[in-house]
Amino acid sequence: MLILDTCALIFDSLDPSRLSKKAAAEIAHADDNRSLACCDISLWEIAMLISKKRIDPGTDAQTFIRLVLAARNINVLPITPEIAAVSAKEDFCPHGDPADRITAATALLHKSKLVTSDQKLATVTDLQIIW
Repeated sequence: MLILDTCALIFDSLDPSRLSKKAAAEIAHADDNRSLACCDISLWEIAMLISKKRIDPGTDAQTFIRLVLAARNINVLPITPEIAAVSAKEDFCPHGDPADRITAATALLHKSKLVTSDQKLATVTDLQIIW
């Protein structure tokens, strides 16, 4: 399984040229194997970005999110008690953003690689970043 961070979901759907070549190749490969996933909190982040007009997908948030997920058959992973506990540990991650902490914990606990351009997440022990 390959987990896409919010930025990777947005870049892949709205501006694929913003993905690194490696990230694009890994996404395509995982898509072929039907093994793409994202964290449920990424759906909220996308809705917030649309609401704040920081991205304009040309449609409402609900429709856009459904289209993004369906286009590549992306599995949405829920926040579990284990993910919540790991993400809340003070020494887990230097990132202050709760969504990024949850995403990193999700990737770790699912033993999956994470596609993200967020370099702060590269400091999380044992987290495998693709960019």
